[in-house]
Amino acid sequence: MKNHPSLYARRFRPDIPGIVISLLSVVSILIIAMIFVFIFVKAAPVIGASGPGLIFNSGFDQQVQEAFYSPPDAPMLVFGLLGLILGTLLSSGIALLFATVLGVGAAIAICEYCNRKIAALFTNVVRLLAAIPSVIYGLIGLIVVVPLVDSLFINDDRVIQYLDHFQMSGRNLLSSVIVLTFMIVPTVVSLSADAIAAVSNQLRECGHAFGMSKFRVIWKIVLPSARSGITAGVILGAGRGIGEAIAVSMVCGGLGILPKLSFGLINLLAPTLPLAPAIINKSEAMGSGPVANALFACGAVLLVFGAVLSITARLVSRRLVKGGAAA
Repeated sequence: MKNHPSLYARRFRPDIPGIVISLLSVVSILIIAMIFVFIFVKAAPVIGASGPGLIFNSGFDQQVQEAFYSPPDAPMLVFGLLGLILGTLLSSGIALLFATVLGVGAAIAICEYCNRKIAALFTNVVRLLAAIPSVIYGLIGLIVVVPLVDSLFINDDRVIQYLDHFQMSGRNLLSSVIVLTFMIVPTVVSLSADAIAAVSNQLRECGHAFGMSKFRVIWKIVLPSARSGITAGVILGAGRGIGEAIAVSMVCGGLGILPKLSFGLINLLAPTLPLAPAIINKSEAMGSGPVANALFACGAVLLVFGAVLSITARLVSRRLVKGGAAA
């Protein structure tokens, strides 16, 4: 019995869309791998010369100046990024804390307390805010936030008191935190609102049937059910905060100063320099080979932060999914 030609062709016809998607996936993986290899190769001289001191030592600003004027036959390749790392963690961490509280609260208000028309309006506004270029946030920070912080928290007595340690101005850690907070909030609100809206109304009705108040239903039923989406929004917000360069570089002050515990909250009024803005601020000196290697080292540390954040997000997501399935 002969096989029908149409059946034969159908059985052995290649899955062209699947092949194209597989090829694009492989190309994407190769591009990402090449980026990692390129950055770490460029950063290798500084990483090799600095060793663990690259992470545990400070003085990056002075080291960049020394490296720029170092002779080609004896390049200065020893750098310390501790001040930049702490600036990144403090600015992003504090901003993420505020953005999480504001973002989740706004998402609850939109999904649980607003009618459909107002909720749709707020949702569109939040998405519009998320699409605004970062340089616009930096410009607003420079025009509004910096003068406001300067007028509210900085006076002549404080400037004189801490003059031996740093030059106090409106461009400082606090301004960076405020700008980053408003940049992260739309991401947290958007993903948290989607997660909350996806919670079944039957769960809410079940809680009300047991006599629970609206707030208790939200706190005990809605938020635990939406925690996976909320966590995703917070982690994506953290990624944006750590990698933001342009806006923060406009308001941070541009100095990688180590915070001192004895200063307390005054550290918020000190200039700071996170890793990503450092690449922008010091890019004018990239004509010097050692400085270029140092900036690539900053990029390598940022890539490590991003990889750790991505792996953490995956582990947290799996744990939350397993916990939800077990419940």
